Amino acid sequence: MNNVLPKHVGIIMDGNGRWTLERGLSRSNGHQAGCDNLKNLASYIYDMGIKYLSVYAFSMDNFKRESKEVNFLMELFIKMFNKEFKFLMDKNIKVVFSGRRENLPKKVLDSMDNIVLNTKENTSGVLNICLNYSGQYEIIDMIKKVIDSKVDINSLNRDNIYKYLYQDLPPLDFVIRTSGEKRISDFMLYQSSYAEYYFPKVYFPDFNEKEFDLALLEYNKRKRRFGGVK
Repeated sequence: MNNVLPKHVGIIMDGNGRWTLERGLSRSNGHQAGCDNLKNLASYIYDMGIKYLSVYAFSMDNFKRESKEVNFLMELFIKMFNKEFKFLMDKNIKVVFSGRRENLPKKVLDSMDNIVLNTKENTSGVLNICLNYSGQYEIIDMIKKVIDSKVDINSLNRDNIYKYLYQDLPPLDFVIRTSGEKRISDFMLYQSSYAEYYFPKVYFPDFNEKEFDLALLEYNKRKRRFGGVK
């Protein structure tokens, strides 16, 4: 492909539940299928040369779901971070997390800390996993961090404020929400100020390499103006 690649891609991984309903399966089957797809898709994205990938794995509001589903997801995260994501070491990808640690089980936190520690020196790319995350609360926590740091507020601008967010990453260039829903659901609000959005109807377990190529074709049709008129 001769497309211009976005530097930072965000994916709101939506549609696992509906994917299972159409197949007469349980929601846990859908989440497992989504996990398997993420492994393949992330590998493809990094091999393509995209350096930063942020994925919406679990929002703070997702704790409102049935306890059975939440418990399954927590166990799936542990499995992912301890075993399934070892391929990231081979690809020299650094893993970071965005979100609050409160309410997450200790085993989940331990698995998160382990993969962060093991990949912290990796330099080929970054996987930012938004877990127990809220874009609104990230801004609240950013304000608290600024206050605690006693920084001169007059020195702040829209570029250097990034270092007070959960992770100091480049702005999002391209945000994809699978399943056809056309809302952002509190995902990286500050970082996506000038991102291009894409809402394919396909559910996330089926959002494969071919679908990502189609997304990039759409991205390359856009003219990014950043507020200017051209």
